[in-house]
Amino acid sequence: MEASPPHSEVARVADFRAALRAFLRKSERNARQSGLTPQRYLLLLMIKGAPDGREQSTVTELSDRLQLAQSTVTELVRRAEETGLVRREQSSADGRVAYLRLTEEGDRRLTKAFTTNEQERQELRAAIAHLED
Repeated sequence: MEASPPHSEVARVADFRAALRAFLRKSERNARQSGLTPQRYLLLLMIKGAPDGREQSTVTELSDRLQLAQSTVTELVRRAEETGLVRREQSSADGRVAYLRLTEEGDRRLTKAFTTNEQERQELRAAIAHLED
């Protein structure tokens, strides 16, 4: 039988999970107040915050980052396109590849939701720091 983890370690992880859950709930509320569903907020965030800094992504890249089936991401993108938040741009290097970018409206809504989350991000950073103590 494995030894039980120390209470202090369990308590730190529990505190972190509580802070993470609070962050997610507040982020979802802020997204809604900015005219975005939580899923659309996350989609726009992943496009704008692409790791390569180019503020664009493909459906395949989004599928990997969001840990969702490609068909699910394709549907999310389709709906975001229909509401004018995302646009597709064909790759000049490979015609089979389409890059997704935010429209002006998508960028405006993402910025509004993102900037309202500053306090929540600070609280989450503090929880992460406490977890690593």
